[in-house]
This record gives sequence, C-alpha cells and structure tokens, in this order.
Amino acid sequence: MNAALGLAGVTLAFGASVLGGINYVIAARRRPALVRAGRVYVWLVLAGAALSVGAMERALITRDFSLAYVAEVGSSRTPALFNVAALWSSLEGSILLWGLILAAYTALVALRFRRRADDALVSWAMVVMLGVCAFFFLLMLGPANPFRTLDVVPADGPGPNPLLQNHLLMAFHPPILYLGYVGFTVPFAFAIAALVTGRVGEGWLVETRRWTLFAWGFLTVGIILGAWWAYEVTGWGGYWGWDPVENASLLPWLTGTAFIHSVMVQERRGLLRVWNLSLLCATFSLTILGTFLTRSGVINSVHAFAEGQIGPWFLSFFGLVVAVSLGLIAWRGDRLRAPGTMDSAVSREGAFLANNVLFAVFAFVVLLGTVFPLVVEALRNERLSVGRPFFDTMTMPLGLAMLTLMAIAPVLPWRKASGELLSQRLWWPAWIGAATVVIAVVLGATGWAPVAAFGLGGFAAGAAGRQLVLATRRQGVRGLFGRTNGGMIVHLGVIVIAVAFAAAQAYETSTELELRPGQSGTFDGHTVVYEGSELVTLEQVTELRARVRVDGELREPALQTFRASGASGILKPSVKPTLTRNVYVTIQQRPGADGAVVIKVLVTPLVSWLWVGGGIMALGTVLAAFPGRRRRRPTDPTSSPVPDTVPPLVQVPS
Repeated sequence: MNAALGLAGVTLAFGASVLGGINYVIAARRRPALVRAGRVYVWLVLAGAALSVGAMERALITRDFSLAYVAEVGSSRTPALFNVAALWSSLEGSILLWGLILAAYTALVALRFRRRADDALVSWAMVVMLGVCAFFFLLMLGPANPFRTLDVVPADGPGPNPLLQNHLLMAFHPPILYLGYVGFTVPFAFAIAALVTGRVGEGWLVETRRWTLFAWGFLTVGIILGAWWAYEVTGWGGYWGWDPVENASLLPWLTGTAFIHSVMVQERRGLLRVWNLSLLCATFSLTILGTFLTRSGVINSVHAFAEGQIGPWFLSFFGLVVAVSLGLIAWRGDRLRAPGTMDSAVSREGAFLANNVLFAVFAFVVLLGTVFPLVVEALRNERLSVGRPFFDTMTMPLGLAMLTLMAIAPVLPWRKASGELLSQRLWWPAWIGAATVVIAVVLGATGWAPVAAFGLGGFAAGAAGRQLVLATRRQGVRGLFGRTNGGMIVHLGVIVIAVAFAAAQAYETSTELELRPGQSGTFDGHTVVYEGSELVTLEQVTELRARVRVDGELREPALQTFRASGASGILKPSVKPTLTRNVYVTIQQRPGADGAVVIKVLVTPLVSWLWVGGGIMALGTVLAAFPGRRRRRPTDPTSSPVPDTVPPLVQVPS
C-alpha cells in the first residue's frame, strides 16, 4: 500500500508539473484566463509531493521492509526521531524531500502572485519552477525511485549510517540546508523570466528580494549546523575540513552572497545587470552541481550516497541550465547595458564590484580544488587529492581582503568618496582595529595571519557598529530593521565567525595520552585522569565508555558499535563547550591487556563562537528581510535606476 500511494503521488506531481508548465506557457502568451488553471496544477504538484513523502514516512515508521529504501535505511532498533529523519539519510529519500520543498516553494510563489494573472513575468517564472519540479519528479519515476519493492522481504534493516543517527542535529541540518538550496530556485526562475520577457530592469529584483534573503539565510544556518554536527559527531575534532560535500554547499553560498550585495547597486544605480543575472544563474547551477556531487557517488564522504544511474541525469541538467542561462544573457545583451556609468572606484558601487570579484575568485578556487581531482580521475584513472593545505593557502588572503572590504564599504557613499570623508568615518573603526591587535598580542596571539584577522575583524566590527549606532540614534530599536542595518548585523556575525575560525585554526593544540586506570597526565594546563571504562548496552548501540576526569570534571568519551548495521569503532567524543576554549576528548582504541587506553585531547580556543556567529547571522537575515522606517529622499534623477517596462507593485523600502 505504501508503495502504491507513494508512486501515485510521484506520478501525480510529475504529470501536474508538465501540464502546469504547458498551461503557463500558453498563459504567458496573453491568455491570462489560464493562470487560474495553472494554479490548480501547482496545488496538485504539492499534493502529489506531500502524498509521496507521507507514504514514505509511514513506511519508515511502520517498518515496511518490503520497500527497498526502508530495507536499506530502516531498522526496528532505530529511535523514533532518527527513524523519521531516515527519509533524508540516503539517495532516494533525499530527492523525495527535495521534491516536497520545491513543490512547497512553487505553491507559495503561485499564492504570493495570485493577483498577477496578466503578468507574463510571473507566468514564465512559474514555467521555470514547474520545469525544475518535472525534472526532480522524473528522477523519482526513473533512476531515483524511492518506492521500489523487494521480492524477498527482510526481517529487519541496518538503519541509517551510524554517524547520521547519534546526534539531534541530524533531524534539522539537512532539511534546513535543503530549504536554502531549493529556495534559490525562486529568484533563478524570475531571472530567467526577466530574460525571456526582456524585462531586465529592476522590477524582478524587487519581487524576489525576500525570497533570496530567506534562501540565503536557510543555507547559512544549514552550513553552520553542519559544521556543528561534524564537530560533535565525527570524532576528529574539526568542524570544516574542505570536504567536497562541504564545498558543494559553500559554492552557492559564495555566489549567493555576492548577488545579495551586488543587487543593491542595480536597484540604486541601474548598474551590474549582467553581474547580477550571472551570479544568480551561477548560484542555482551550483546547487545542481552540488547535488550531483553529493548524490552521484563520485566522491567518498559520509554525506555522499551510493553510486547509481542518477549522476548523468544531474550532470545533463546542470549543463542544460548553464547553456540556457548563458544563451539568454547573450540574447538580451543589448538590453542589459547599464543606463549609467560608475563615477569612481572609491564609492559604494565600486566596493560592491570589488566584492563581486573577491567572491567570484573565492568560488573559483573552491570549485577548482573540488572538481579538478574528479576530472583527473575521469580522464586518466588516477586518484589525486587536493587537501586542506591548498584551500587554506589559497583562501586565506581572500578572506583577509574580504574583511578589509567589510570595514571600508559600509562608510562609502554612492558615486564618489573624498579622502576627508573616509578619514572621518574610518577614524574610530581604525582605532578599534588597532586596539584589537594590541589586546590579542598581549593575550599571547602570534603569527601574522591570525593577528591580521583579529585586527581586520576589529576594524570591520567598528565600521558595522558605527552604522548601527547611527541608525539606533535616529530611529531607536526600529533602526535595526531593514536591509542596510540588518546586513550590518549579518556582518557582525561573519566577523565573529572569522575571528573564531582564525583563533581555532592557529592556536588549537592536541596530544594523545596513553593511560592506565588511575593514571593521570597534563596537557596545555589541563589535568587528565583516566579512571577506567565500562561496557554499556543501549537499545540500538553498545558503547565502551571511558571515565575520564578533566580538571576534576567527569567526561565519558566512547567507542560505539551499532548492532543493526554491525558498524563498530565509531568515535563518540566528549565536548565541554565554553566561551573561551573547548576541551575535546576522545578514546582512540579499546583498552589493551594491561587496561591502558589512548586518549586524545584537543584544546581549541573560541570555537563555540562559530555557532554564536551563525546565530547572529540568522538574526541579521531576519531583520534585513523586513523594512525599516521609511525616510523620504530628495529626488535625484541621475541616481535613480531605469524602471522596468512594467513598474513593480512593491517598492524597495528605504
């Protein structure tokens, strides 16, 4: 029954996507009466997606092992929460979740623009979104069918990957990340619609501003939660290892961040139109490429799912998206010419252009290091590893340059800045940066790169703080709302993460202590006492727990064995988070004949501020999505962007 319901839902969603797309194509050709019928198809897509996901969750909860997917990731021993989360723990289920989120976004767009029946821009955007829906549901009817049945039904299954069922974040990190990935489909659809209709002015940007912000915000939170999960689960003590799957989520974040900054120049001055369309198309394309990397099996990672026939489908779709995007941009080249010019490089728009270049170079470096080994292996059948040293070396100067730009850009006016104005506005931020360097050195900071990161972080924080102080003086707490000031709060979150990352990378220390019961050791000012170990049997896992006291506080790192899958030797670290430093303890091997164990101790300063910075970024994103108090500006026809051929119904808040 679950298989029949699920397959019926996928079939309904695919058929409604195709028919709805055709309907909207006709509606876009001056047949607005068909838009209402198009919305019916959209709701059918959502109903089909919800039915299929509901059928799969029912199968997982009831342990219906007649479904191949449930037999692969389900288990009678898996706790209820992780049994539900098993939906997105492997290939077919993750595509199923993707389809549901995409259908929900499509329905929300149809609902939001329900009064725009005669607007061809909206109709073509719906065509694009339904076309993307059709692709994903076609995958579920073909190579990624989640409702395949088995002739021989097993009595039980292995459960999800052990690393995906031993932390609460597993229930939240993937869905939030998908909300970000899939959310970029909305602004991409409107960008393609603008190119098709020739309405490449600023109207489509206004319509998609909040959609883009929330997609970016979800992607940001998803990446931060993923780093937090890796830190507390994988046992190696890190949070970002430049893993190809980590890079796959970082790439669209980089281009999406560049777009969010760059779009303000087009709205204000009518400049950077090609940049904005290219960045947005690149962001959506990179979500597809990232999905290919994580779902095709071409890389080895806890996130990458089994090899199958899905890789060529995603690669073909990625090529189609890139070809169509570039073709439309080239076709509309004449209309994409900016109505004005940049007066000076030392201006707000000049800073945003420099920001675009830095983010584009950063994305290229990450893409090169991620894809190049795969290309070499495909062409020469040789395995090549591009590891952390390459990424750290190449991205460190880019990161420092971005911090510098974050400090200078907020104080720059539009059009042109004088030296006197800059010196006045940068006076206090510069002193804050200098004071930060002095304090860091006094506290023991060494090495030019981390000290520079601390100084530039203080410099950038001073510039962002100056903007927020001025805003709250004028408007009170209400001044924190709006794109500019919400963006400054996001900047503060980025600065917190940058400083924490620099400190954690530069000053982390680690050691391995071989201790017998009752023995103690010291490391980096901490006393470690090993009291012994015990075997603890839980419902789905057996743990060998070591009793370790760190500075008198009991810790219990463990080695786990999951009975359903037979996976053993899974590290379960013990982490004590503080705002200054974390002491991270793992047991590296089982006790020997003499009872001795090897205990690894990592001391990492400021690492908890990574998660704090992520929370600040999320708060800033929400504040940026809502308008602040309107203030009248004097009319300046020379600085106003050229309006779209059809004026947008929603005006950009001041």
